[in-house]
Amino acid sequence: MDTTPHSTPDSTPHSTPGSTPDGTQNSTAAPALRRSPGAREALAAAKSGITLYGALACAALVAVAALAGAGQTVNTFMWVRAVLLPVVALLLHRMTAAASRGARRAFDRVSTLTAVMPVAIIGVDLIPGICPLWYAAAQTVCMLPVVRVAFLTRGPALRAAFPKSSTPA
Repeated sequence: MDTTPHSTPDSTPHSTPGSTPDGTQNSTAAPALRRSPGAREALAAAKSGITLYGALACAALVAVAALAGAGQTVNTFMWVRAVLLPVVALLLHRMTAAASRGARRAFDRVSTLTAVMPVAIIGVDLIPGICPLWYAAAQTVCMLPVVRVAFLTRGPALRAAFPKSSTPA
């Protein structure tokens, strides 16, 4: 008798039926994603946008480290932001990957975060004296791919693939 756990492309040995490898529940979006090349393309573009955001955030971290190494003034805010944003990019990428497998919750999180992050990041950078102008400009450039993802997640292809659930209040 074979007692080894078997995995399929949609599961892992430790996953439960109806869940994705990261533990999020599959939704009715999974069949819609398989039928809609537009939704798949939009999610692929979103993943590449998040990847670009991660690369730009890492470049900002390298710039902060290089300036600090050269003896320039780098404040705590810049260090914390420079370290946290690449980590956020990894989390967003993971959520976007889960959304591309049909996870409604992951899609909702990506959609919300990509709308809120640019406003919060750029808004805080505009507070006088919090960071140098070059750093605020670098953070704004980092947010451009995130803004694109925010628009993609609100586009018709993904709205059709992830319709709002109609739960009574």
